Amino acid sequence: MAGIRVSMEVGSDGVAVITISNPPVNALHPMIIAGLKEKYTEAMNRDDVKAIVLTGDVGKFSGGFDINVLAEIHKTGDLSRLPDVSVELVVNIIEDAKKPSVAAIRGLALGGGLELAMGCHARISSPEAELGLPELTLGVIPGFGGTQRLPRLVGLSKAIEMMLLSKSIRAKEGKEYGLIDAIVPPEELIKISRLWALEIAERCKPWINSLCRTDRLGSLAEAHEILKVARQQAKRIAPNMPQHQVCLDAIQEGVVFGGYAGVLKEAKVFKELVLSSTSKGLVHVFFAQRATSKVPNVTDVGLRPRQIKRVAVIGVGLMGSGIATTLILNNISVILKEIDSKFLHKGLKMIEANLEGLMKKGSLTQDKMNKALSLLKGVLDYSEFKHVDMVIEAVIESVSLKQSIFADIEKLCPPTCILATNTSSIDLNIVGERTHSQDRILGAHFFSPAHLMPLLEIVRTEKTSPQVIFDLMTVGKTIKKVPVVVGNCTGFAVNRTFFPYNQAANMLVHLGVDLFRIDRVISNFGMPMGPFQLQDLGGYGLHFAVGEIYDSAFRGRMFRSDLVKLLVENGRNGKSNGKGFYIHEKGSKPKPDPSIQAIVEESRRRANVMPGGKPIIVSDQEILEMVFFPAVNEACRVMDERVVVRASDLDIASVLGMGFPRYRGGIVFWADTVGAGYIYSRLKKWAEIYGGFFRPSSYLEERANKGLPLSMHDMSPLEVSRSRM
Repeated sequence: MAGIRVSMEVGSDGVAVITISNPPVNALHPMIIAGLKEKYTEAMNRDDVKAIVLTGDVGKFSGGFDINVLAEIHKTGDLSRLPDVSVELVVNIIEDAKKPSVAAIRGLALGGGLELAMGCHARISSPEAELGLPELTLGVIPGFGGTQRLPRLVGLSKAIEMMLLSKSIRAKEGKEYGLIDAIVPPEELIKISRLWALEIAERCKPWINSLCRTDRLGSLAEAHEILKVARQQAKRIAPNMPQHQVCLDAIQEGVVFGGYAGVLKEAKVFKELVLSSTSKGLVHVFFAQRATSKVPNVTDVGLRPRQIKRVAVIGVGLMGSGIATTLILNNISVILKEIDSKFLHKGLKMIEANLEGLMKKGSLTQDKMNKALSLLKGVLDYSEFKHVDMVIEAVIESVSLKQSIFADIEKLCPPTCILATNTSSIDLNIVGERTHSQDRILGAHFFSPAHLMPLLEIVRTEKTSPQVIFDLMTVGKTIKKVPVVVGNCTGFAVNRTFFPYNQAANMLVHLGVDLFRIDRVISNFGMPMGPFQLQDLGGYGLHFAVGEIYDSAFRGRMFRSDLVKLLVENGRNGKSNGKGFYIHEKGSKPKPDPSIQAIVEESRRRANVMPGGKPIIVSDQEILEMVFFPAVNEACRVMDERVVVRASDLDIASVLGMGFPRYRGGIVFWADTVGAGYIYSRLKKWAEIYGGFFRPSSYLEERANKGLPLSMHDMSPLEVSRSRM
């Protein structure tokens, strides 16, 4: 493969510099591993080589093992694609060699890259280098000796923190903890590393095999206590994922029985985890996120992004203030427009509160907060709009109001200005109906809270120009969002896919199932919270605002009840006033409120859908399926109508926008692990018992009958153009 190579240069000083080259991050492809074995063997056999410096090309050491190989193994199940790195290369060839190695680290040393460096006898780094073992984010553990060497270099507690949280550190912190031996300027890195390697060879500096060290591990009793606490933490942060406990198992093996025993244990369980459903899901999401940057007829036609330096945001409620916050945090000037000074002042205070919240978390300094606020200007009219590059409308979900705003800004903004709406549900053709600039109208659908949630759903119509889409994709990346381009329809991709999720939960309550039990089942599955707690958090305004819109668009596929209406009539508005389905008290977790039972019973009486008037009896698994399978069914319609470019776009959007468990791979990927045939049979059965809400889509039925995966969604060029509508 072009560009993948390992080179070696031997200097007159007797130091061989071995360089990994696999741009852009020098990933450890099997060809790189083979090249390292070959060059190291050559260096060991040459009499003119006294010591070795291991480094990476293009200013980076190595970003770790090539994840494409993991994806191939997931498709084939062939573990022979995994090279023997841990024992054969790191232990036998590098660490136990008769000639010392020094790792010269620039840029980054992550995952397998850091594990190679820890196998060397010293590590010299430039100041900016990032160091970490993020393997758990891919459902596996460090597999090249990292679970053994990192605790021996930085101490057990710090090593566990870095691995369980996939937390990287900079070179300065690495030096403080003992991971890095010296920090030097980038231009001096190779020179000083060569000298260091020679001094080790001449016994002027210590020749240290990190696998043999025990001085940083503490006593056995202390280690057991640290591991016990770590296991409890892992249960809290990753209750449905195996890799955290398995990582601790490997660490414990090495603590109790020695480093080499730990390496063997690590290698064994690493291979087992590679084939786990968790790893398959997490690796799928990894690639799904990267695939979103490729949009046919937009990113492949040679467009260059225009500079977007000044953005106007109309409406400074929860969404508008969040959008403005994320823009100014990323050095984009914002003109904030409201209808009166009272609302404007309140919005500016919300933005300040957002920034102060980030400061309290330690992710923002006072200087950066001041810089961000200096980019913000509040206005009460459109006079400043003649200088903006983009407008984002973020007012309430009112068709007439949005149409009026777009008619106004079309006249007042520059002719190249992008006109975007943050609507979560309204068809963009309706929003832009009164304008003559539909080629520059598109949706910029942020998710709440907009300054924290990573997804940006970019909604295009059949008239939106590729340049405008490309520009907004670029803005999305600038403000550190993941832009997913979708087609235009009611609810777009994410909200449309998940509206049946809330509907199904509501129906189950009216069939007699306890709503707090539903929330527990859904939370245990891995969602951040259940559908009823989520409704409390978002408030009930959106429920009323979009109810009629969805009713009109998806007639026959809705389940409506008076439950939320009755809550509001009883003075309950969700988290905003401290009571909804749950009791919300500042500083404590929401508590189920049993006193709502009378409201639930009245809503059930009005709906009158219980078979024979009696509550249905269902297992937790049936609750899970009855809530999620309708969402899968709607995802099938979304794919069938070409609202998304590819099935994996819906996966990453469900993960980033709705909190669908990342380790389950996203809504479509998870559905394929369950099987189209099973989902179809369950929906068909429920449709016969409970009505058309559960009726399977034709897309689902076809794939079930043919035994095809739901994700088989490749599009012809004609179909790609249809997805613009």
